[in-house]
Amino acid sequence: MSREITAPDRRHRLLVLAICCLSLFIVGLDNTVVNVALPAIQHDLDAPASGLQWVIDAYTLVLAALLMLSGSVADRIGRKRVFTAGLLLFVFGSLLCSLAPGLGWLIGFRAVQAVGGSMMNPVAMSIITNTFTDPKERARAIGVWGGVVGISMALGPLIGGFLVDSAGWPAIFLINVPVGLAACLLTVRHVPESRSPRPRRLDPVGQSLMVLLLGCGTAAIIEGPGRGWTSPGILALIGLALAALLAFPLWEHRVAEPLIDPRFFRSAPFAGATVTAVCAFAALGGFLFMNTLYLQDVRHCDPVEAGLWTLPMAGLTLLAAPLSGRIVAARGPRLPLLVAGATMAAAGLLLTRLTADSPALLLLPAYALFGLGFGLVNAPITNSAVSGMPRAQAGVAAAVASTSRQVGQSLGVAVIGTVVTGAVARSGGFAPATHAGWWIVAGLGLTVLLLGLATTTPWAAGTAARVAARFDRAPGGVREEPADRLR
Repeated sequence: MSREITAPDRRHRLLVLAICCLSLFIVGLDNTVVNVALPAIQHDLDAPASGLQWVIDAYTLVLAALLMLSGSVADRIGRKRVFTAGLLLFVFGSLLCSLAPGLGWLIGFRAVQAVGGSMMNPVAMSIITNTFTDPKERARAIGVWGGVVGISMALGPLIGGFLVDSAGWPAIFLINVPVGLAACLLTVRHVPESRSPRPRRLDPVGQSLMVLLLGCGTAAIIEGPGRGWTSPGILALIGLALAALLAFPLWEHRVAEPLIDPRFFRSAPFAGATVTAVCAFAALGGFLFMNTLYLQDVRHCDPVEAGLWTLPMAGLTLLAAPLSGRIVAARGPRLPLLVAGATMAAAGLLLTRLTADSPALLLLPAYALFGLGFGLVNAPITNSAVSGMPRAQAGVAAAVASTSRQVGQSLGVAVIGTVVTGAVARSGGFAPATHAGWWIVAGLGLTVLLLGLATTTPWAAGTAARVAARFDRAPGGVREEPADRLR
């Protein structure tokens, strides 16, 4: 007998959606709110550039590494239980971050935060997909969910600027405590418990290979310039990352219930959503890292001024994110993906002309274009990831999309940050050194555009339908309701 929750009334469904979105908001906010505090953290904790990269990537890497595991555990022991535990751990990690006495402690406590965050995002998506059983209503709920991702991450620099300027960098972590506790109390009272009718087995080998790949690969990218690319430690990290990269798909094809089911990637929309998430969030990670240091270290803005400069980005994201959700629900993901890719690429191209005293007529349109693109891209990513999947698999599919977001942001900070910091000496300053990074951002936007064209064709829809057919009947003859199908 299925243990899925029965469909509650509309008012209660919307309350559950709001609670899940509140948790997503604080997790997404922490992805970007820290960026505006980087100069203050660098000053107070005497952090090198690589240390600042780790402050960001310790959070995003742990999130990426554990999202799949948390989703599987929640399907097995109860989504509400894991979601509540994640909220409490996230609040505890945030409190520890605000009290961190040194850089190493802060990086470690960011990892604690991320463990809690990993127990919230994919689990909340599973709760949503099992609460909204009508395909059209579920599509709208997923649109709201995808919009909150963009809104929370766009507001990060603005909120962070006011908090750092008024109360210091620890305040960016302390704000999570009351919000997280409120979300926890609401969850206990209003969110019903649910489990998968057939929970997936854990895949410890696949999980270990993913941790090894992400951790060693990112560490090599960040530490390579400082330690030397041919140093024994860096070569060992590169070797371990490559070995994990080769072993991971081989193992996942062999195991009965893999961490990431290879069959998912036979759906062109799902595979495209995964790569799109990596590209879009890599662009975001690089954008925020370069822009924060440029505004505060080159233009000597205080944190509030730096946050206000990004207001066009935040404002356009706020407008575009819910609009994108409605467009996806009504017409499918093609239009939002194409506009998102074009505008993000245009923003990157404009900023390749950046100088130490670039006028507002260059900066503000570039920020607005990037915000528009980033606001539009999130809803189609989530929709394409879960389209055609049965409800029992929707949480896993959403977790893959969430993992791709975090991997993308980690790579954006690591790769673009390394390229830019390595170019400072030979470029004669930070502003010209960012040009290579902005070219990378433009290329990532162009990739999103091309993927939008390729993965929204009738051929791509056909691959999604074939994958859905494979999952329509679960082992044991239990028919599963498919998630909203790609238009």
